[in-house]
Amino acid sequence: MTAPRASIVVPSRGGAGRLPHLFAALRAQTETAWEAIVVIDGDVDGSAQVVAAAGDDLPVRALVLPENRGRSAALNAGFDDARGEVLIRCDDDLRPGPDYVAGHFARHADGNRGVIGLYRNVYPDTAYARAYGRERDERFRADAYATPADARWRYWAGNVSVTRETYDRVGGYDTAFRAYGWEDVDWGYRLHRAGVEIVLAPELETAHHVAATTTEIRVTRAFLAGAARRAFEAKHGAEALGSVGASAGAWGRLVRRTAARYGLGALQRRARTADRVIGRSPRWIAEKHVAWLVESAGLSGTLHPDEVTAHV
Repeated sequence: MTAPRASIVVPSRGGAGRLPHLFAALRAQTETAWEAIVVIDGDVDGSAQVVAAAGDDLPVRALVLPENRGRSAALNAGFDDARGEVLIRCDDDLRPGPDYVAGHFARHADGNRGVIGLYRNVYPDTAYARAYGRERDERFRADAYATPADARWRYWAGNVSVTRETYDRVGGYDTAFRAYGWEDVDWGYRLHRAGVEIVLAPELETAHHVAATTTEIRVTRAFLAGAARRAFEAKHGAEALGSVGASAGAWGRLVRRTAARYGLGALQRRARTADRVIGRSPRWIAEKHVAWLVESAGLSGTLHPDEVTAHV
């Protein structure tokens, strides 16, 4: 059997409702010499059957882990099983455009590099999205494109690609990042340390049906990511990140006091209250309310990482 030019690795857990949308996007690809490996991190909802049905007309197959092992383990299993020359990570809530595979492949035509396509987050019309989510998403992308070349690794996430040669040189994702977040940033940093050029490809921006649709969900993820950031700093040193994410002035003091005082449960309760009231608040007050909770949760995660165990 002829090996595909590109392999798409899709880590998935509880993705039976998301995967059909991804498969519909893959059916429209202009590049045909690809395969997709959906790594099901413990099948809790019949995802394997969804993949099997799609396999009737798509070059997709399921790799089912017997129990939940975490995203890093799922990614490693998928990349180990992949046969393509270009390896693409694609999260199961993405909706790639028709030139997605061709675009990733083209970016590797003249040398080994790491390629990042940013997300365009798609939100339901919630108070959180109106007050905070949509505006912050636009700001995130603008900041990313303005980032110096030696710091682009911070944006390594769920729409990225490298060649097989580069992946084998850097090695697999670190399974110590077991809960939510930073397994991707860790890998991007290792790619950067290996001297590989990392590029952001605007043509590969991809619609992402984001899971964080409320303040409570966003606060929970910020907390978990904060705990994972602490693990990253313990591994690589705080100097790897510098002062990124630090707030100054009166706002910074407020965030630091809140983070020191409250753990995840308390912040989630305040986030639920925020979700009830921000739709009735002036937009600038609602935005500050959500920002305060999200930033405080991110810092609180670094201060109270023991609370993460329930979310592994």
